[in-house]
Amino acid sequence: MKSINRLIEEQVHRWQISRKKEAPEKEGVSIVTLSRQPGSGGRIIASRLAQKLGIDIFHQEVIHQIAESADVSETVLETLDERGLNTLEHWIASLVHERHLWPDRYMQHLLKVIGTIGKHGRAVIVGRGANFVLPVEKRFAVRIVAPQAWRIENVAREFDISPEDAKRRVLRTDSDRRAFIRKYFNADIADPTNYDLVINTATLNLDDAVNVISAALGMVECVLVE
Repeated sequence: MKSINRLIEEQVHRWQISRKKEAPEKEGVSIVTLSRQPGSGGRIIASRLAQKLGIDIFHQEVIHQIAESADVSETVLETLDERGLNTLEHWIASLVHERHLWPDRYMQHLLKVIGTIGKHGRAVIVGRGANFVLPVEKRFAVRIVAPQAWRIENVAREFDISPEDAKRRVLRTDSDRRAFIRKYFNADIADPTNYDLVINTATLNLDDAVNVISAALGMVECVLVE
C-alpha cells in the first residue's frame, strides 16, 4: 500500500495537470460526498462510481491522515491559487458561523483539506462529514444504508468473523461515526434531510446503486462529467 506522502504527491501532480488544461471554474456540482453505514457496501459503491465517472476518490482514512499532519495539509492547501484560497476561507468561515463550531487543530486541518478537494472538484469523498463542509450548490450528498441484520451478515462474511463479533463491529462503528458528526458538526448523521439521495442496498444491488447515483447527477446542474 502506498504511503500517504506518495498518494498526496501523485494527487497534487494530477491537480497541477488538470488546472493547466481546464477553463475557468464552472458553476454547478463538482463533488459527490458519500456517507455510509458499516456493512452497507458504501465503500465499494464509491469506488465504482468514481471509476464510472472517471474522477478521483478520497477515502475516509486518507483524508483523516492528511488532516492529522500539518505538513501534508499545507501541501494540499498550496495547490490552490489566491482566488481559491479566498473562496475556501469564506466557506469555512460561513460553516463555523452557521453551525456554531469551535474547531480544534484537527478540525481546522480537516475543513481545509475537504475544502481544497472541493475547490479542485471532480471527486468522490467518502466519510469525514464532507457533506457538512462543502456548500450545497457544490456537492451532491449521498447516504448508503441497509437494515442492521443485513449489514451484520455482510461484515461477518467480508471479515470471516462470527455474527456476534460482526454485530459488535457494526454497532461500534455506527456509534463512532454518529459521535464524530455530532462532535464536529453539531449534526445527526442519520438525518435524511442532510443528504440529496439515500439508497438502501438491501433493495438495490451495488451496481444499480452506482447507476442511480450517476443518473441523479445527470438531473442536477453538474460539472463532474464534461
